[in-house]
Amino acid sequence: MRNPFRYFKTSPEIIRLAVMMYIRFPLSLRNVEDLLHERGIDITHETVRFWWNRFGPLLAKSIRGRRLQNTNYSNWTWYLDEVFVRINGELHYLWRAVDHEGEVLEAFVTKRRDRKTALKFLRKAMKRYGAPDQVVTDKLPSDKAALRDLGIAHREATARWLNNRAENSHQPLRRREKIMNRFRSMRSLQKFAAIQSSVHNHFNLERHFYSRSDFKENRTQALAEWRQLAA
Repeated sequence: MRNPFRYFKTSPEIIRLAVMMYIRFPLSLRNVEDLLHERGIDITHETVRFWWNRFGPLLAKSIRGRRLQNTNYSNWTWYLDEVFVRINGELHYLWRAVDHEGEVLEAFVTKRRDRKTALKFLRKAMKRYGAPDQVVTDKLPSDKAALRDLGIAHREATARWLNNRAENSHQPLRRREKIMNRFRSMRSLQKFAAIQSSVHNHFNLERHFYSRSDFKENRTQALAEWRQLAA
C-alpha cells in the first residue's frame, strides 16, 4: 500500500494524534486545535477537519483489517440495539451489533427500522463476521422477523436488562452528538459511527478486568499499534 502521508509536510505522528483525539474523545475541532497548540503544534481547526476526513476512514479500515485477519472477535453472543437520532429534524435510526466483550461489530444508519432494514443490517454483519451462536435483542419485532428469515430465530434471547451492553455502546456517540450539535446528514453520521466504533474497539482495554500494571502495558501496546496504522 502506498504511503498515504507522502504529500504532507506534517509528520504522520502528529496527524494520527490529532485524528485520535478528535475521534476517541468528545472534543470539538477547536478543542483539538487548542490542545495541540499547548504541545507546540500550530494548526487550525480546519486542518484537523481535513485530517480526520482524509485519514479517519484509512485508520479505521486498517484496524478492521487487523481484527479480521487475527480473528480478534467472538461469535459467542451478539447484542443488537438501535437508537433514535435526529438529522435536520428528521428521525433516523442507528443500529449496532456488539459482541460479549463490548466491542462494536457493525454500525448502520437507516431511515426505517422494519424487517427489511433489520435483515439488511444482519446480513451485512454476518457477511463480515459469520453467524453468532446467540443474539440478544430488545424484543423489537423487526429483529425477530429478520432472524426468522435467516433461519436463526431459535438463537434469539430477550430478557430485562439483558441488552444493556448494546445500549451502553451508544453513550460515546451520544456525547459526541452533543458536542457537534447533532449530525447534518446520514452520510456524516454513518461515516463517524463506523470510524468511532473501530477506534473504540482498538482502545477497548477493559481496565476493570486487569491490574493497574497490566492495564498500563495494554494501553502502551494499543498506542504503539495506533502509531503504526496506515504506515
